[in-house]
Amino acid sequence: MSALAAPLRPKRKKVWVDYFVQFRWILVIFVVLPISWTLYFLTYLGDVNSERKSYKRRQKEHEENVKKVVARLKQRNASKDGLVCTARKPWIAVGMRNVDYKRARHFEVDLSAFRNIIEIDKERMIARVEPLVNMGQITRVTVPMNLALAVVAELDDLTVGGLINGYGIEGSSHIYGLFSDTVVAYEIVLADGRVVRATKDNEFSDLFYAIPWSQGTLGLLVSAEIKLIPIKEYMKLTYKPAVGNLNDLAQAYVDSFTPRDGDQDNPEKVPDFVEGMVYSATEGVFMTGRYASKEEAKKKGNVINSVGWWFKPWFYQHAQTALKKGEFVEYIPTREYYHRHTRCLYWEGKLILPFGDQFWFRFFLGWLMPPKVSLLKATQGEAIRNYYHEMHVIQDMLVPLYKVGDALEFVHKEMEVYPLWLCPHKLFKFPYKTMIYPEAGFELHRRQGDTSYAQMYTDVGVYYAPGPVLRGEVFDGAGAVRTMESWLIENHGYQPQYAVSELDEKSFWRMFDAGLYENCRKKYGAVGTFMSVYYKSKKGRKTEKEVQEAEQAHLETPIAEVDDDEDDQPAD
Repeated sequence: MSALAAPLRPKRKKVWVDYFVQFRWILVIFVVLPISWTLYFLTYLGDVNSERKSYKRRQKEHEENVKKVVARLKQRNASKDGLVCTARKPWIAVGMRNVDYKRARHFEVDLSAFRNIIEIDKERMIARVEPLVNMGQITRVTVPMNLALAVVAELDDLTVGGLINGYGIEGSSHIYGLFSDTVVAYEIVLADGRVVRATKDNEFSDLFYAIPWSQGTLGLLVSAEIKLIPIKEYMKLTYKPAVGNLNDLAQAYVDSFTPRDGDQDNPEKVPDFVEGMVYSATEGVFMTGRYASKEEAKKKGNVINSVGWWFKPWFYQHAQTALKKGEFVEYIPTREYYHRHTRCLYWEGKLILPFGDQFWFRFFLGWLMPPKVSLLKATQGEAIRNYYHEMHVIQDMLVPLYKVGDALEFVHKEMEVYPLWLCPHKLFKFPYKTMIYPEAGFELHRRQGDTSYAQMYTDVGVYYAPGPVLRGEVFDGAGAVRTMESWLIENHGYQPQYAVSELDEKSFWRMFDAGLYENCRKKYGAVGTFMSVYYKSKKGRKTEKEVQEAEQAHLETPIAEVDDDEDDQPAD
């Protein structure tokens, strides 16, 4: 059997859930889409109302809301009340992992009021925002100013808090790193009610570096100051097709944004945006973008494509046309480019609405898209949720850039999911060893894309039904995820925690580094107040007894192996 040959699998007998999923589009069209559109519209009105408030009023409201959070925390009786968590419902999160820990007894703190852009500081080039501000909201304010966050995650509904405490990436991450790497300061309410501002060079620098990927288990994020960059009105996007085996596609992707001479910090050689889509084991399209002025975009002969219109072809299908017509260039309005995957949820929309990409649907009902992920999750019962865990893959694999070809071959063999999304990002070498960190000695190898201060990684986005499922064959979804997680650990890769994980606690801390995180948990009083990040991410329901036992284990002897003599100190 060749390296890419998929194992032979028997046919799977259909059950009632298969038919429900097949005809779920009826529920989506007549229930989920109308409610989603109504919620989007009401949210938009709330955002507009917030934007009309003066800076002083927004600042005052923020301070009052922070005081409410502090007061609420101080009401908690540690001996009687459960661990602290936010009051958001378990199905609200955009990620596909259901936050089942909230089914155990817990002490709720309501953060729903924290959804305002407090300030856009053009002098400092900083946006100060609250954690429930989402990407659609902030680009609507900043883009008309010719400003944007350095990293703008694609989907409108993704919030600042989720992108910081969890994981966020975009096509500019090969320059700026992950979303959390663009944060200048965090305002955090600690377990004892103290409100602190953590930066990389103040007394809370260890907390500053520990917050990303911590899932809100070190304190409650109430605001963040995030780096802004100057932008232009359009994105000049070049679509480059590539054919060959998966390693050929991987090299074409690497060459699209990394100079072979190692001059990775040269803006003349490195594009502003990078994205790749692999459509099969032999075909891919790699896109590079550069900001362009309105004057340039409107020059005679240039093609302007407003991809944001509801009737336009879905972006991933539009990009795929490069495989037939060859390399081409077009100009896309910048804000529309940022949110190019929102309407079709990358390509998940094809599974939700099999005919959603057809012209007649896009023209007549495309304006209702996309369905809110939270509403889709709310319409799932236990059986449907288990079905998706087994028959559907929504995972991101963060791997060193030089191992992208290996990752593509692994996904093909184990899951056979297409399209695949490729997005590079810098993984910085920080003063502290954080939960995710570059390979030891990476700077000595100087591989393509690496610099002395950061190793280039790539997100391999695996979102869709696997090939065996589409063919009606037996497929072990949980087993495939376990195999993927083992592969990531062996190859110094990472799995974002929004996804369903099969890791046990020991394996979790083999993938991530526990040192700084556990030391900050103890130092800032999070142990006994906030659930540990592993247990918060763990798959399955949690009873009150399980939560108490897990937290007691952390109070006594945490399973994470922490070297107190090394990991609580800044790295050299």
